[in-house]
Amino acid sequence: MTFPRVLAAALFALALPALADGEFPGVKALMDEEQFKSTGLGKLSAEELEALDAWLLLYTAGEAAELRRTNEEVKEVEMQYEVVARIKEPFDGWEGSTQFFLDNGQVWKQRLPGRYRYPKDNNEVLIKKNFMGYYVMTLKETGKAIGVTRVR
Repeated sequence: MTFPRVLAAALFALALPALADGEFPGVKALMDEEQFKSTGLGKLSAEELEALDAWLLLYTAGEAAELRRTNEEVKEVEMQYEVVARIKEPFDGWEGSTQFFLDNGQVWKQRLPGRYRYPKDNNEVLIKKNFMGYYVMTLKETGKAIGVTRVR
């Protein structure tokens, strides 16, 4: 897979939650500082970054959705996407439609029925897609998992 395609797929995956909040954050906000530097985007002027953001917004609204459905390289990158974080306190498990507030700012919601009590302090989780394309959150300490959907 070529670097521009990997970059576009990664940026698209990151852009979705920001778009759900109603405001397009721009490429600089979507990357951490190291990614921004390593891609050379830090060399762009403010006007060039603005033009890139405009292109990315247009691309996300148009071609990206089609590529997610049809392009095998994009599908492969999407299946490799994972989140490792901690659920913020208080957390004692899930029941019904629990929302999970992560220390990285993301919020996920239980999408499958189920109940699990977890009275421990190790709240580290791994979230990734399963073979059906749905996200699953797994408590790393116990291996207990539940289907989730990203809220933001």
